[in-house]
Amino acid sequence: MKKSGFTLIELLVVIAIVGILASAIIPNLTGARTRAYRAQAQSCAKAVANAQEIYFIDNNAYASTTASLDANTLRPCSGMTVGGSANGSVGYSFSVVHRGVTVNVTQDGIQ
Repeated sequence: MKKSGFTLIELLVVIAIVGILASAIIPNLTGARTRAYRAQAQSCAKAVANAQEIYFIDNNAYASTTASLDANTLRPCSGMTVGGSANGSVGYSFSVVHRGVTVNVTQDGIQ
């Protein structure tokens, strides 16, 4: 009589191989998610910088809050926290926070 199916040893070997592969892949996926959040926050920071420069051209001063900036320009910032301040015509400093990733933007660039 011939039995078909897998033995317990074969099943344990397959489970061990799947576990090893999963332990190698999961950290890479976590890093990719963080990089994606940073890229989205940087996109928002660029939008804030562009909006500030547009505001400066129109008003000869930087906007003190993001509420003063054009909402269409800040569309990439949907779902993110943007806060900061400006000092008239001297400069501005804002931070963008997206799911724990913070990106700072000043008149000198994005950090």
